[in-house]
Amino acid sequence: MGNRLVYSPVSLLFMLLLAFLLFAVVGFLFLDLARTAFTKIGFSWGQALLVLLASLLGSSINIPLTNLQCSTPLVRERQIRAFGIAYRVPVVEVVSCHTLLAVNVGGALIPALISIALIHRFPESLSYALIGIAFVTILTNLVAKPVKGLGIVTPALLPPLAAAIAAILLVYFGGAPHDLIFLIAYVSGTLGALIGADILNLHKIRDLGAPVASIGGAGTFDGVFLSGLIAVLLL
Repeated sequence: MGNRLVYSPVSLLFMLLLAFLLFAVVGFLFLDLARTAFTKIGFSWGQALLVLLASLLGSSINIPLTNLQCSTPLVRERQIRAFGIAYRVPVVEVVSCHTLLAVNVGGALIPALISIALIHRFPESLSYALIGIAFVTILTNLVAKPVKGLGIVTPALLPPLAAAIAAILLVYFGGAPHDLIFLIAYVSGTLGALIGADILNLHKIRDLGAPVASIGGAGTFDGVFLSGLIAVLLL
């Protein structure tokens, strides 16, 4: 059970890339270019770094929620050779299978708590954040793809780019205060990705044959994490 709940949601190479991007953003913060903007929303650069670092490190930890029983027989493929030619034959197997549904600490729990805390601290941002969340949710849900044996997958760059667009439009054309651009981008990107990719597709997970399906984990974590990085760069 422990090995199923503690594992990296992405490959080692991609995790190193995310770590590199994180330290690149840290360098940006050390240049003091974003200190004033962070201060206006109650974040020091150190706190912002802590949030992003905790998300990266927490991505390997999953908290179990429940077991989902398969509702349809599994369809597997086998090969049958005849006269030197291999034929692929689908085989329907009626077996007892289940998927452990979990929530990822770095990809869901931490971003959700931070988003709620930011909106609570700045209640005037609620309407703008909801619009941004709805925008990212719709776009993410349209392209989210269920993958057998894995779960729900969405393009990594879609949630952060959609959140950035939503934040820019709301600030420059929707009347949102510029000081809230980070908040809108972060909340829209993280919650929009989680809702659009995972929450709205929970009904599809039980029949994907994945041993573990983690909300905010593999398939979604990279989009959530990049949303945080791009939100910082908008400042």
